[in-house]
Parts: sequence; C-alpha cells; structure tokens
Amino acid sequence: MPVSQKPRAILIDVIPSTMEPLQAKRRLMELESLTRTYGGIVVVKLLQKRALPNYRTYIGKGKLEEIIQIAKEEHVELLIINNLLKASQMYAVGELLRPHHMRAWDRIDLILNIFAKNAKTAEAQLQIKLAAIHHMGPRIYGMGQEMMRQAGGTGTRGGQGETNTELMKRHFAQQERRLKRELESLTKSRANHRRRRMRIGLKTVSIVGYTNAGKSSLLRALTRKKVHVADTLFATLDTRVGKLWLPNMQTSVLLSDTIGFIQDLPPQLIDAFRSTLDETVSADLLLHVIDVSDPFMAEKIREVEEVLDVLQVSDTPKIYVFNKIDLAPKFKRGTLSKRYAPYTPVFVSAENKAGLDELIDQISKRLP
Repeated sequence: MPVSQKPRAILIDVIPSTMEPLQAKRRLMELESLTRTYGGIVVVKLLQKRALPNYRTYIGKGKLEEIIQIAKEEHVELLIINNLLKASQMYAVGELLRPHHMRAWDRIDLILNIFAKNAKTAEAQLQIKLAAIHHMGPRIYGMGQEMMRQAGGTGTRGGQGETNTELMKRHFAQQERRLKRELESLTKSRANHRRRRMRIGLKTVSIVGYTNAGKSSLLRALTRKKVHVADTLFATLDTRVGKLWLPNMQTSVLLSDTIGFIQDLPPQLIDAFRSTLDETVSADLLLHVIDVSDPFMAEKIREVEEVLDVLQVSDTPKIYVFNKIDLAPKFKRGTLSKRYAPYTPVFVSAENKAGLDELIDQISKRLP
C-alpha cells in the first residue's frame, strides 16, 4: 500500500492479564520497530488486557471508542493491532473506522507491507505475493459472509455478496496456482545449484538469527561481499551468498544469509519463504548470530531455535556468534560461554571486525 507521506499510526496490543510487564513491553517495542521500519509515525501505543479477545472486533468496544477519539485529535489514519485477527473481526473493525477515515492492519498486514517494500529479487516478490494471497483469501470470503449476514441474506447462491465472494475465491485460486508454478521453477534452479555444489564438495554455512542481530554485517565482514546493511527489521529478505576462505582447511566455503526471524513469526510466512530458507535447511553448518547488547537476548535465542525446529534443522551443527560486543562492554563472556558451551560460543563485532579470526577457526573445526 504505497503512500506519499508517512502514515500516522496508533498501536495496540491485546494481551492476557497474566502476561509479565517486561514481556508486554517487549511486544510493543517490537511492534513500534516494525512500524518505523515500514515508514509509519507512531503517535500512541496502547495495551489492553483481556482474558479473551472481543468476539466481534477483537478489541473491546470502549477501547475502540478511545482509539477513534485519539485519532480525531491527532489526525491518525492507521490502527495497527499486534495480533492475528479473524476475517470477520478485521471487517468489523474496518467498518467502525471507515467513517473516521482510518484503516486497520493486524500484525501480518504490517509484516507483509514491510516485505513488499524490501523485496528485491523476483523470488522474494513472488513469495510475498503468495503469502498475501494466503492471508487475504480467507478475509475476502469472511467479508462476503459478513456482508450477507448484515444484509439479511439467506446464504443462497443468488446473493450478490456470495456471488462476489465466489468470484474472488476463484481469482485468488488462479493467482495462487500461477505463483506456485513460477516459484517452483525458481526453486528447481536453486536446487540444481545446491546439487552442483555437493558434487564438487563445496561446503555451505548458513547465517541465521533474529532480525537486526547483524547477520548481513557479518556476511559482509567475513566475505567482503557488498550487501545492504541497515538498522531496521527485515533489511534482508533475499538470500545473499559469498565465499569465505578457511586458511586451516586451505579451501573456501559458501556463506549464505537470508531472512531474519521475529517473535511469533506467522507459520504462513515461514511457508512462503520456504524456498529461500532451503539454503538454511541444506547447510552443513549454521551460524546463529545473536545481538549480545539486546536486553531480550535469551528470549530471542529461544525463538530462533523454535523456528529452526520448524525447519527441521535443529540437529545441524551450530555456532553461536555473539555479535555487537562493541555495544555491550559489560556483557558476561564467561557466563555465556558456560551456558551455551554446546554451541561453541564466539564473541565478535562484525562492525569493528573483532573476533573474526577466532570465528573462522571455529568454522573450520565445526564443519562436518
């Protein structure tokens, strides 16, 4: 959804009353970072504690009225909800906001819009379009059902809402088939490249980690490959590959960097980027890059490991690369070395190129 100016946004997160305050703060901080990455201006951040989300609008009626009032006073045009809403809930919220010239996005809407802005290669663009269809398709159906219900329709095929819904469903199905065919062609090409590397005995090392942990910076520092580096979430969506020379083995390995992970990364987005993530799945060694200066470091390590488990690569040899030591002069090296000993912790600054020789040495030792 391209806009000529930065949209002003209200952020809200609906959480259970049992959630720890620190966790609630982290969720809102990440939502704010995502919004700024997209290009939005955050006007207000709100929390609503509910045992169960509102059945019709997810957010409680009183809170929605409060949001509308703030929007009028602050000239806000966008409400971003840090949750995954049902089709009927998004439709209901949208209808309530429409008279006030506002739109509503849920968490996946925001991420998809960021992806659409950052995708550079044909493969990443196709994957985003496919993810958008998977996300929007059920909404179109739910919207048609809601319109029929509000109009007092009987559910017969003669209803205009249902007719339009069926047309949209067929349109989405046709688009999905076309995108899958195009992606399949690109996936086969990538698979052929991997088979050729295996035939010539070229080992592969994949960089993984939470978004903004410094993965692209590490790839650039190790391979001198010119890659885009930015202090934003999802700066990299495409797979970047460079060669790394290992003096101890007198050989080169391929080093790849791809999409970063985030908290509660929606399964459909993992599925959409499956072909890109195949570089990670087929790697001989993983470098899990961790921002040692991040106050939520331990939680992010766990969340990355959960995604790796979904990708079925938990058993791949792994090195924990604690990055940004220049930003955390008081980090506890000994404690981290002991806690994560099975993953051969290495401490580096990709920005200042500190600790890279030790990392290269450990890569040589850990490669199968």
